[in-house]
Amino acid sequence: MAVDLLLGLQWGDEGKGKIVDVLTSNYNIIARFQGGPNAGHTLVFNGRKHVLHTIPSGIFHDDATNLVGNGVVIDPVIFKKELDKLEEQGVDYRKSLLISRKAHIILPTHRLLDAASEASKGKAKIGSTLKGIGPTYMDKTGRNGIRVGDLELSDWKTRYRALANKHESMIAFYNVDVQYDLAELEKEFFEAVKVLKSLKFIDSEEYIYQAQKSGQTILAEGAQGSLLDIDFGTYPFVTSSNTTAAGACTGLGVSPNQIGDVFGIFKAYTTRVGSGPFPTELFDEDGETMAKVGNEFGATTGRPRRCGWLDLIALKYACQVNGVTQLMMMKGDVLSGFKTLKVCTAYKYKGEVIKHFPYNIDPENVEPIYTEFSGWTEDLTEMSETSQLPKALNEYIEFLEKELEIPITIVSVGPDRKQTIFRGQLVS
Repeated sequence: MAVDLLLGLQWGDEGKGKIVDVLTSNYNIIARFQGGPNAGHTLVFNGRKHVLHTIPSGIFHDDATNLVGNGVVIDPVIFKKELDKLEEQGVDYRKSLLISRKAHIILPTHRLLDAASEASKGKAKIGSTLKGIGPTYMDKTGRNGIRVGDLELSDWKTRYRALANKHESMIAFYNVDVQYDLAELEKEFFEAVKVLKSLKFIDSEEYIYQAQKSGQTILAEGAQGSLLDIDFGTYPFVTSSNTTAAGACTGLGVSPNQIGDVFGIFKAYTTRVGSGPFPTELFDEDGETMAKVGNEFGATTGRPRRCGWLDLIALKYACQVNGVTQLMMMKGDVLSGFKTLKVCTAYKYKGEVIKHFPYNIDPENVEPIYTEFSGWTEDLTEMSETSQLPKALNEYIEFLEKELEIPITIVSVGPDRKQTIFRGQLVS
């Protein structure tokens, strides 16, 4: 069986967690393939909100296996806190949660390094979540990292100490005021490692291969959005891993010819957390309304999200890079009440009108060119059928489908898993 992918197509926070939760009943295995606790996937059902950072979003389904793949970086302390919350809610995660031995571990000193590095940049900060993600991936590519499988070795603490000592010398090199008590941080870390070691570690690429051979269905769950990809995002304001479809292959050990459907998730407007260029960002009342109605605060950091109109140029680019086969539009309900909507359909780039995503989208180079649409006033949150949607919203959706040449098969009209409208049958 082919592996289907679910990816965010903007700067993250698109609503991937909800859609994974909605689709999980169609799959035997949900697998995270990149990122770490800098991600925040929010799920709402039965009147409760649940936020996951590292654990796959299928964990609330009893019959789904949830796999943390080799491309993920794991902070044992944050991971333990997630597990504790699941236990409080009566989720028996031990029978359904698997960890790849090749996933890398975030050490306390990785987080300290992250803070020191960001502080040293001054006004040039990239907006790191300070979770230690970047330094951990740096150790991975520098061949210094500690992996989950190392925890099964007798000398893993010796390896830990050597790397932590190296990190402390690097922190000192930055010469910034980062105060910490490593002994206290390590106490919490080693306790969390004990919990991590109680879970089942597997050789995940072999597990997935055998699962495919036996006909099991697999959904690969991305973390951050495509425009944060280390290669194809708005560098250097990006994350440290490959968030695009290619990252699923390397982050799970799946060959490219085994990829099936690619589900692309996007908001009906655009948001961004932290620093970096954002051509359609709004600084007026419309932007404030989007933020307020959409409750636009980061699930991981709590930082307010910057809001703006939908950027179709950036969205097309993300669809192309990922090979998206189906689209899911989130938060259409947030746009209810806007008299006029705008969609960026071209850029004025260095004086020339272009319709592709250029190398640099800094404000001095790019000016968005908008197409306007009539808005709608209806409350969408109680709607459950396509036929109930306002004419203006259907026209908005049809325009996007025509421009992107990809069907929009799901429209989300609220945060709850029940507030999901299927526009025809999913292809997969």
